[in-house]
Amino acid sequence: MGFLVWLLAIIGAIAILWKVSSIARWFIKWTLFIIVSLVSATLPIPVMLLKPRDPRNALIPAAALRVFCNLLGIKVTVEGHENIIKDSGCVVLINHQSQLDLLVLAYLWPIMDNCTVIAKQEVFYLQPFGLAAWLWGTIYINRVKSKDAQEAVNKTGEIIRKRKARVLIFPEGTRNLGKPKLLPFKKGGFHLALASQVPLQPVVVTPYKFLKNFSFESGDVKIKILPQIRTSGRRKDDIQDLIDESYKIMSEGVASLTSGDHQQVNGFSNGKKTD
Repeated sequence: MGFLVWLLAIIGAIAILWKVSSIARWFIKWTLFIIVSLVSATLPIPVMLLKPRDPRNALIPAAALRVFCNLLGIKVTVEGHENIIKDSGCVVLINHQSQLDLLVLAYLWPIMDNCTVIAKQEVFYLQPFGLAAWLWGTIYINRVKSKDAQEAVNKTGEIIRKRKARVLIFPEGTRNLGKPKLLPFKKGGFHLALASQVPLQPVVVTPYKFLKNFSFESGDVKIKILPQIRTSGRRKDDIQDLIDESYKIMSEGVASLTSGDHQQVNGFSNGKKTD
């Protein structure tokens, strides 16, 4: 009986704080987001063990995360389905903002077949999440030993070519919430695309304007899948040109999506203006 009273008192206190304090809502929402992400990822592990390394294992936690974010008042729309690369693997580039980007992955995973991600080897030891991520196909690399990292990149290239896999990467490398422009792109994903000779699939996401200064309110998120950027015929020496082209397309894509004017985005194909 005493436990029930304390439980009701705690729930009542949380409800009051939720009502009167935006900072409390920020803290509570982030705490719940992390808990739901971890629980939904690890609870289905017994089911995932039936088909280890299958990207479809991530569809269960992805669905749970979408439902939870809807309950938080986050409305997500995805555009550009017609631009999804078919019959080929690819490297998917996404602008990076915060931990909430997990929601972007939760929406892309069901509509892009054979998705996977690359993570530091240390993540595997964060159990049981590390095991769950391994079961849905996460590729772990050792960033300390360059030889091992190169072998992992080569292995990833083989996965892309043979399985027509899609490797989802945040080329900025660092979270970029609230800044007016994209951060410089790192070269890892571009090396992978050139080594595999698979196209790049740019994906842009609107800024999380509802998420700033210890404020986490409801809001809208728009995701736009842009036309592919081809890499066939390009060599390692062309990597900087490829990075610059991708950066330009994604910067213009974010600006256009934010303003609601899609004409500029749709007017580009592979980095060149079309008539």
